Amino acid sequence: MASSKAFTMAGGDAAYSYAKNSSFQRSVVDAGKELIKEAISENFDLKGLGLDTPSTVALKIADLGCSVGPNTFFAMQNIIEAVEMKFLQAKNQNLSAIEFQAFFNDHYENDFNTLFKTLPPSRKYLPAGVPGSFHGRLFPKSSLHFAHISYALHWLSKVPKEVAERNSSVRNKSSVYNSSVAEAYSTQFKNDMECFLNARAEELVPGGLMFISAGVIPDGIPVSNTRVGVFYEVLGSCLIDLVKMGVLGEEKVNSFNWPAHHATPKELEAIFKRNGKFSIEKMEKLADHSMEKPLSLKGYVLAARAVMDGLIRNHFGDESAEEIFNHFTTKAEENFSKILGVAQQYLSVFILLKRIE
Repeated sequence: MASSKAFTMAGGDAAYSYAKNSSFQRSVVDAGKELIKEAISENFDLKGLGLDTPSTVALKIADLGCSVGPNTFFAMQNIIEAVEMKFLQAKNQNLSAIEFQAFFNDHYENDFNTLFKTLPPSRKYLPAGVPGSFHGRLFPKSSLHFAHISYALHWLSKVPKEVAERNSSVRNKSSVYNSSVAEAYSTQFKNDMECFLNARAEELVPGGLMFISAGVIPDGIPVSNTRVGVFYEVLGSCLIDLVKMGVLGEEKVNSFNWPAHHATPKELEAIFKRNGKFSIEKMEKLADHSMEKPLSLKGYVLAARAVMDGLIRNHFGDESAEEIFNHFTTKAEENFSKILGVAQQYLSVFILLKRIE
């Protein structure tokens, strides 16, 4: 499956960088900490994997779609702490004999320089960067014990062909996300997930665990009534305004695509079962800690820009991008009560998959 150009999160340490504006994603990592501890305690079979001897053990962990940190470092720490606790419970392994190899994966365009400059100095793992799309193979067969991915699976490998074609009837046409595009994106998502699961099935050892944290649309709730749907609405109205103001060309806006699909829990469960290479050990809603601190307009705009900066710049160019970001702030302010009103109409779920032996 050919992939289009990737659009990564805003790198560096500027005011709108992902590193400084990903507190929501951090809250998801934090919310999954105890579930990861529980998952490893109950589902990681040391004896079955031949890890119950006092000899040196090398465990390999991959964080897929890691971006630039620091959230990926917290996720890695959560897994390692849970593994150490598991070995302590076994009482037959010296923790000093355990070595951890941590693989940080994202697209080639990811800001790996910032990622590795900010590695925790007291880390308990040997780090390595693995550039490439997680929709395909990245590691040797049966080489990973754990795979982790948080808030990245919704990104598609590419814009579906029928959406990207200029004369196609399946286009956004002054809307970031309409029903015909949504259907095409859903089909692409199913294909992408099949590739993703097949790749991980090759790479994980039999009995290996995969931790997935994902944003989902609640079953039975229209996308338009969710946090994601209102974002699409605000961005779409921003672009339409700029066309009317003569800042952007209509065709340029019509050809803009946001290549992401937010599935429902039922949709994800069906995909996992159809693939058949993993058992679903757990799938449950994560506690939402993101709203413990009131959402501010500035925080919302900076977080949105951290995610969409590369996508907007690549399609519209740097000069037009600044106009878009400025007007997006205005539109967000006009719709902020609506943004706050749908903040809860979006779920974070924790999914534990185990590679079938």
